[in-house]
Amino acid sequence: MERDPVDKLLDAVESGKSLITNREILHFTYIPDTIPHRNSEQEQITQTLIPILKHSRPSNLLVYGKPGTGKTLVVKKILSQIQKRVEKSNFPIKLVYVNSKEETTLYGLLVSFGRELGLVEEKLPSTGLAISEVFKRLLKTIEENHYNIVFVIDEIDHLVHLVSKTGNDVLYQLTRANERLKKATLTLVGISNDLTFKERLDPRVISSLGEEEIVFTNYTVEQLKKILEDRIQLAFIKGAIEESAINLCAAMAGREHGDARRAIDLIRVAGEIAEREQSNTVKEEHIRKASQKIEEDKETTALRSYPLHEKLLIIAVMKAAGLSTGEIYSAYKSLCKIIRQKELTQRRITQMLSEIELSGIITGKIIHQGIHGRTKKYKLTISPEMVKNTFKDELTFEDIL
Repeated sequence: MERDPVDKLLDAVESGKSLITNREILHFTYIPDTIPHRNSEQEQITQTLIPILKHSRPSNLLVYGKPGTGKTLVVKKILSQIQKRVEKSNFPIKLVYVNSKEETTLYGLLVSFGRELGLVEEKLPSTGLAISEVFKRLLKTIEENHYNIVFVIDEIDHLVHLVSKTGNDVLYQLTRANERLKKATLTLVGISNDLTFKERLDPRVISSLGEEEIVFTNYTVEQLKKILEDRIQLAFIKGAIEESAINLCAAMAGREHGDARRAIDLIRVAGEIAEREQSNTVKEEHIRKASQKIEEDKETTALRSYPLHEKLLIIAVMKAAGLSTGEIYSAYKSLCKIIRQKELTQRRITQMLSEIELSGIITGKIIHQGIHGRTKKYKLTISPEMVKNTFKDELTFEDIL
């Protein structure tokens, strides 16, 4: 008789047959004691921030690099080490980190900053104030406490993309805050995945924000392999990963712009797949399965995160694949009619198509039509089955999928 699959897995856990011994080390939030191949960058950022320990204001700093090149890891490690020194003294130093992608509004980002400074709901409500008033209260708190602050905004490019004009205004006010502070200082550190980020900034912001800049280059395949080996040694049982699997994992991540986060995710998911299959080691086949699973999970998560009308628009593109903006709008209006939703304007739908295209879920191509000018035609970059499977449990869409 074949063994029960649940008992098989539970028995493996009880007997200690696990390839992964410490999953925390394979999570993107883990900060290792040493960060390979980033000594120069660590030194440059530390030198920029050192004046904070001498009661002086460091220069504003921009840190660039593709995803997975270690920017956030290095900055967080340096902040942590400075914080340990601060705690041993009575210096009024505050090190604040926020990720603009985790905040849906500019107001929310500034409130997060305020909470880190100790501003409670009564003094800084979560909604209801003008942005200028929020700023006024933040600066008042900084001045009254004589704080020397390093304010790190991760994915700062998202802040500007989210609210282009307002984002520029806020960055300008942040970089000019020291002109209004007499007994305190504020240093801004921006981390960006987008090397062209500055092109979208107001010239006044560029001159004050980019006082110093550091670019993180992509990891090579050999560097990725070393990073993987360090994590594997801490996270897996000895001999759990076959050499060929490590090489393949590094090579696949190397193709993704030298992305270390991608490499670590791959090895973690491959380890979990190997465990489920009760394999004694992680093999190349597990790396390939992990790659496929990560891509599917990423696309499914993205699809689920869209608001209703974006989802309707994706379904319209699926049903009207290879058609023009106008034809897609007609398909979208028909879907709205079926589910009894008031449709948005064609202008807004055209704008939404461009926004969805940025995420990579759909792709558009300009088609020249001679005397009729040109039009843009869209199609899905993922399979229609993935869209249907992701949306099938939503009752709203049961009559249109």
